Amino acid sequence: MNDVARGTSSNDNNLEMIPKTYKTNYGEFIGIGGNGNLWVEDCDVEELADKFGSPLLIISESQFRYGYRKFRDAFRRRYQGEVEVLFANKSNNSLALRHIMNQEGAGGDCFGVNEMYIALLAGTNPKTLVLNGSNKQTEELEMAISNGLCINIDAMDELDRIDEICQSLEKNADIGIRLALDLDPLADKYGVAMHGPGTLKEQSDSTKWGMTREQTVEIVKRALDMPHINLKETHFHLSRMTNEVGPFAVMAREMLTWSGYIAEHTGWVPPCVDIGGGWTFGKWYGTGPNSQIDDDSAPTVEDYADHISAAIEDEAGKLSLPIPKLRIEPGRILSGPIGVAVGTVGAVKENGTKKWVNLDLSTNHLSWAAILDWYYHAVPVEDTARDGSEIVDLVGPLCNSDELGKHRKMPPLKRGDRVAFLDAGGYVESQAARYNAQCLPATILVCGATAEVTTEREQLRDVSGRFRVPPRLLGASFA
Repeated sequence: MNDVARGTSSNDNNLEMIPKTYKTNYGEFIGIGGNGNLWVEDCDVEELADKFGSPLLIISESQFRYGYRKFRDAFRRRYQGEVEVLFANKSNNSLALRHIMNQEGAGGDCFGVNEMYIALLAGTNPKTLVLNGSNKQTEELEMAISNGLCINIDAMDELDRIDEICQSLEKNADIGIRLALDLDPLADKYGVAMHGPGTLKEQSDSTKWGMTREQTVEIVKRALDMPHINLKETHFHLSRMTNEVGPFAVMAREMLTWSGYIAEHTGWVPPCVDIGGGWTFGKWYGTGPNSQIDDDSAPTVEDYADHISAAIEDEAGKLSLPIPKLRIEPGRILSGPIGVAVGTVGAVKENGTKKWVNLDLSTNHLSWAAILDWYYHAVPVEDTARDGSEIVDLVGPLCNSDELGKHRKMPPLKRGDRVAFLDAGGYVESQAARYNAQCLPATILVCGATAEVTTEREQLRDVSGRFRVPPRLLGASFA
């Protein structure tokens, strides 16, 4: 095993992660190896596909650890207060990746009882977890309170429900409040239409999330009189609407503006602000929504740390507020670059003006390619650097257009060749579908020269196992 790729514990976070040098680097631990093929760490992707089958999702453990540390350290170097990074489990809710984040000392953002259960099952410190959601069920509130998670309130009746459960369980609860920020400086600012049309402010205003200033003040006043309730933070999530750092700084500043308003009307100063996630990353070859807008001009983690820290510190100074603890919930910026999705070429067809290359990979697996017109850079797995000489559509086998990559410049591909889609670690496995009863692929985790299965490949019984046929239909069919 490559010694720079060894796992570390939370007590050994000083182990240096040294990026590898490939013929061409697509990431610090993903690139074109000495034999000309695509490699993930010290593993030839062609050999991995031969061994584990296709389609296949490959995750780089070293890339995951490296990206987390880079993000964490950028903020800790720049921000004047305490910084805590909570990995957004929804971006990749693999149990193995949750263990890696635990070892790195990361907390977690959980949506729903199952994400929370997976995080707890992995042994995550509950005090580093937050529970978000607009319609929390009693079961998940009970689990959160029993285990000591911070619950971010997002409905007016939620406080009473939490207090009632606290009394029945004889437990106390940590709570935060999800805000519905005004974001007036973003009224004329446009970004990616991932969350509907309109400006960034219009997109934010149209979502279901958050409490108004008046609602927030009411919740704080009532919570202060409840002995079982501990007020811990305010929360906001701008989400991935822009490829710029400025709007995130606007959001972070307004979090402090609201802290001043809350303090003025209740006497409580939020000791922690959780500024959510939605952070983008760029690649020299392009990635992201609407075809390659996330290139090497995208903000770096240092850019985010500088602008956001400056905004919070400046607003805190203007309002004579203490520098709050900063919680951040990055997801795709950490999980996106760690994954490679591999498919095998089947039928290749053309009609004289257009050519299609069919793969066993589909938009069941790369769902954002269909839903969000997401660009995943595609390369041949063997002889990866060979020049593209023809324009093709890379498509899957489903009963729809199933377009994974339209109008891609690729070298000639034939049945049995393999194609890899880069930066496929985020929202791929966690949003996978089963259209046409397609079985979901296996996922393997690569660490140095070691490759291990972390998600089993589905079988037909997994797809059909939930189905039931009423006896009356059976009787009619087999009469």
